[in-house]
Amino acid sequence: MMEAYYDVVIVGTGAAGLFTGLSLPGHLRILMITKDKVESSDSYLAQGGICVLKSEEDYDSYFEDTMRAGHYENNKESVRIMIQESPGIIASLISYGVEFEHDGEELAYTKEGAHSASRILYHKDVTGKEITRKLIACARKRPNITIASHTAMTDLVIQDNRCTGIIVRESDGGIMPVSSRAVYLATGGIGGLFANSTNFRHITGDSLALALRHGIELENIHYIQIHPTTLYSHREGRRFLISESVRGEGAVLLNPDGQRFVDELQPRDVVTEAIRQEMDRFHSPFVYLSLAHMQKDKILYRFPNIYERCLEEGYDLSEDRIPIIPAQHYLMGGIRTDSFARTSLCNLFAVGEAGCNGVHGANRLASNSLLESLVFARRGAGLLASAIENISPPPIPAAIDVFAYADSQARSREDKSLILNEIKRRDREFYDKWCNDEN
Repeated sequence: MMEAYYDVVIVGTGAAGLFTGLSLPGHLRILMITKDKVESSDSYLAQGGICVLKSEEDYDSYFEDTMRAGHYENNKESVRIMIQESPGIIASLISYGVEFEHDGEELAYTKEGAHSASRILYHKDVTGKEITRKLIACARKRPNITIASHTAMTDLVIQDNRCTGIIVRESDGGIMPVSSRAVYLATGGIGGLFANSTNFRHITGDSLALALRHGIELENIHYIQIHPTTLYSHREGRRFLISESVRGEGAVLLNPDGQRFVDELQPRDVVTEAIRQEMDRFHSPFVYLSLAHMQKDKILYRFPNIYERCLEEGYDLSEDRIPIIPAQHYLMGGIRTDSFARTSLCNLFAVGEAGCNGVHGANRLASNSLLESLVFARRGAGLLASAIENISPPPIPAAIDVFAYADSQARSREDKSLILNEIKRRDREFYDKWCNDEN
């Protein structure tokens, strides 16, 4: 049973939300909620890996790779912080039991698109699952953390120009306010608004919609990454991502004539546009990915999950050309935050894909997402830990109108319209190309 008051409420159980909870002091009472199962976060789906600064000699190269992929629209200070704090994040993950691949006694590194060096740690082709499940296990052992699944945030509670809690819809449909000294939004991106997305369907930009409703500042929510390679399927639902690391290991893209048409290791937006043009030129619903150069035993070792999923669709990754199509993948923008995850509303933080500190610019570099989520989640938690004793407990919330939240489907439709119309207002060209069919 949820209680009426917690010191901190965290909305979302992906990597950013979990790491926030684990980074906060153990004496604080923390509530974590998620709309679906605890494991059903996009962090859990991440395949490729997590970047890390291997040595000081790699700093300039890593910084430039991130800036170039982001079209130099990145916040340089955020990029610096992310890179410099990355070794500490990896050390923490290992202390939580995360197992990365090794080359002998040393950690093994791989390379992905737009990286000039191998600096990505990984666990087979399910790195996000390995990280997230270990964080979940640690959070469940903490007596100060309560985790409520199938529980949705329907609104923020705002009093005296500060966030003092949220209104939740419980698993039985009941509506109740939960008060807290601080709230962290870790709700992920907006993939559930798109017909073709690598995201879970329930990840629908809830935090962004509430920001629009309450006048909380947003940043670049039209900066939406379309991943170039997802498995083409006639099935409805989430699109299966074929990781950037497959191309990093030498896979090539072929048009319907079997001709290679792009440098596969360019930034994602460049590769995506090349695929789109080739699909238009051939009037084809897909192009092909080929890993024919790699031995089957190596494919099975390096990409077991991807191999099995392709096989379910009737394609052998070691022999066949795999039909692929671009799909919505990641939101670079979000609720505007500073480098400590603070939003424009007092005592409200946003971490992970829900927040935007400018680190990714206009296009995210491969395998920077997990790292960025963890770095700024820890910084936000550290800031609150130093200040929470100075935050007075929230006043008793006023009575809420439960009927205002009774029709959850109608509210979801309103939220979707709010977000898509804001994207259209900010970037009509992108909207017409990728969003127009969604509204």
